[in-house]
Amino acid sequence: MKQTISPYGGALKELFGTNTNALKGQAFDLPEWTLSQRQLCDVELLLCGAFSPLEGFMSQADYAGVVEHMRLADGTLWPMPITLDVSEAFAAGAQPGQRIALRDPEGLPIAFMEVSDRWVPDKAHEARCVLGSEDRAHPAAAYLFETAGAVYLGGRLTGITAPTHYDFKTLRYTPRQLREEFARRGWSRVVAFQTRNPMHRAHLELTFRAAQRVEANLLIHPVVGMTKPGDVDHYTRVRCYEHALRRFPEQTSMLSLLPLAMRMGGPREALWHAIIRRNYGCTHFIVGRDHASPGKDSQGREFYGPYDAHELLAAHRDEIGIEPVPFQAMVYVEERAEYVPVDEVEAGETVKSISGTELRRRLREGIDIPDWFTYPEIAAELRRTHPPRHRQGFTVFFTGLSGAGKSTLANALMVKLMETGGRPVTLLDGDIVRTHLSSELGFSREHRDLNVRRIGFVASEITKNGGVAICAPIAPYAATRRQVREMIEPVGGFVEVHVATPLDVCEERDRKGLYAKARAGLIKGFTGIDDPYESPVDPELRVDTSGLLPEQSIQRVLLKLEAMGFIAKPNG
Repeated sequence: MKQTISPYGGALKELFGTNTNALKGQAFDLPEWTLSQRQLCDVELLLCGAFSPLEGFMSQADYAGVVEHMRLADGTLWPMPITLDVSEAFAAGAQPGQRIALRDPEGLPIAFMEVSDRWVPDKAHEARCVLGSEDRAHPAAAYLFETAGAVYLGGRLTGITAPTHYDFKTLRYTPRQLREEFARRGWSRVVAFQTRNPMHRAHLELTFRAAQRVEANLLIHPVVGMTKPGDVDHYTRVRCYEHALRRFPEQTSMLSLLPLAMRMGGPREALWHAIIRRNYGCTHFIVGRDHASPGKDSQGREFYGPYDAHELLAAHRDEIGIEPVPFQAMVYVEERAEYVPVDEVEAGETVKSISGTELRRRLREGIDIPDWFTYPEIAAELRRTHPPRHRQGFTVFFTGLSGAGKSTLANALMVKLMETGGRPVTLLDGDIVRTHLSSELGFSREHRDLNVRRIGFVASEITKNGGVAICAPIAPYAATRRQVREMIEPVGGFVEVHVATPLDVCEERDRKGLYAKARAGLIKGFTGIDDPYESPVDPELRVDTSGLLPEQSIQRVLLKLEAMGFIAKPNG
């Protein structure tokens, strides 16, 4: 196979076994772990060699070296920990030296893992070293503390079958396949462009200039695994990339999809992205402003500097063996009617730009998107899947103490929205859900979280299909509410309403006598008494029903929905 550049570490570590049928049969007799979406992405890229020189999930020694110094135990530069996080219960039965089966969510065996290491990580230390922050506003920190299992397993993988993808099959190249395609096309210099967003005119200008600068062919290599919560879905993005590709000169560029689970780790992630692209056969890698940054922390400060990634890649350029192509932000100069790097703007020139936030506002409110910003066909594609808010499905998520008035408000809102018409409305009240969806669950923290996540899943399906879901669980824990938000926001609107009625008022209203039983010790783990309620920090609306009539409270909710655009104004 003709190679334009050797894989990172010298060899492509493809980990699939040779007798698939025999391997599948062996999987039935082993302890099995069902992979999360992020773990499934990691396994796919481990098996195909995209994470070369890794041959499985990291050992404890490799993990420690990567966290502390960005180096594997043998000294090889590697910036991001790749670990299999599991529950304590599963880890108890996964001894070093044991083989386990890794399955996809549908139960299909994907790989075996020879467990070599098992340890409990210091997650706070990992977050500080790798991400630079423990702030839960960072999506990887939130995952680490609120979703990831408590125990890490390390060990070599043997692939049984690649994860199944039914979408865009002709665009999904493995590293070996992409290298063969480059050889077939005669491409020896290839510059990769990493993106998790639709491509607009600024991106096309940036990538075109980068390819010209280094005299290389262009690989548009977008992430279609896991990106930042709230990002445009990959189906829409890929259709936009296909439109964008037609704007490049023929035979100079191609599109391939990368099933990567991003960590949004800023400079370290940029270095990781470059190494991955070398494994796919690229010789150059475009590094933009704020590369792989999640934005601002909970105090409103940027997690990373705009050009921190440029500096880290420049420092390790020779070692990673792929040439970074740094670029500043591209802006539109009205007088020139073209895009230029921001540092090339001359005094007195008029600069135009539209941020991601502004673009989302224009889509949400149905406002024109100018041609200087994007191509008409890309704007049309975005409007197909992101209609104005008054045409979207949405979820109203009431949360608060027992007796706060959640069910009253939820029922009143359902009636008001059904009076208005235009969308189907479904009420997912806590008691109703307990009866029909979660009757087997108890009231432990684990079961309460599971109940709320079930509500979130059903609400996301209703929202995705253009309906209105009204939810009214207690939902006492902030992490679980965040998970529900992350389920729903990619497919529609999410409005969190904190029914902030004080505890003493809730106790006075206690029709079932639950608070009295909790005070007497007859009920354990009761929210507000001997189990905490974590009040939302920044809900879309906060309502204290103690001083308001139900009609007044529901008017506040309706006005908020109108202000956010979910209820159309007259002639809207």
